Amino acid sequence: MKRTLPLILVLICGVLGIIPFLIPHPIVQTTDGFFRDIVLRIIGAFALVLGLGSLLRVHYDKIKRRQNNWEYSWVLIITFIVVSIIGLFGGTQGTGPLPTRIGTFAFDIQSLYLNIEVPLGSTMFALLAFLMASAAYRAFRARSTEASLLLVAAFFVMIGILPLGDRISHQLPSFAQWIMDVPNVAGQRGIQFGVVLGMLTTALKIILGIERSWLGGGE
Repeated sequence: MKRTLPLILVLICGVLGIIPFLIPHPIVQTTDGFFRDIVLRIIGAFALVLGLGSLLRVHYDKIKRRQNNWEYSWVLIITFIVVSIIGLFGGTQGTGPLPTRIGTFAFDIQSLYLNIEVPLGSTMFALLAFLMASAAYRAFRARSTEASLLLVAAFFVMIGILPLGDRISHQLPSFAQWIMDVPNVAGQRGIQFGVVLGMLTTALKIILGIERSWLGGGE
């Protein structure tokens, strides 16, 4: 029953999610709207609670077993507790019963987001830029015909978008834009078609009960 009931629910919800795209009847569309606006929000709320509980349990076990980098799990748990208390009782901008300001220093949720999470996100994307540059250096080695074409196309695009490209030739920026608009878009569409077909295949396998790894493994 632990496996049969989830499989039946997935089958029913999957079919209900497909039908509105095939049948434009007002009753079907209204039912689909109710399902998406009300039912999915309730399911998402329960999923959020389960996800947070699972996150805390995983990091608690990591601390208990002294696994690699277990000290950072303490940072996550303490931060989670402190931010949860501030968010629940301090309000979004310090409008709750919990005082979230000491003099000119504010630590409400909005201030924490703007002064901690946003700079951390900017730092992460800055590090990603260096990783992308390193990956591009390794990829742009002319070891094969495809790599040589990639290297030549990247050279023309980078030169074409700079003011230097227009000084070299007035046709160079147009050629760089053509590379971005035609070959690049064609490759992106091919990748997107492959991704969509993979998503459809995986969704059908899950709906029909062929793929059951989401149940925790086994048959």
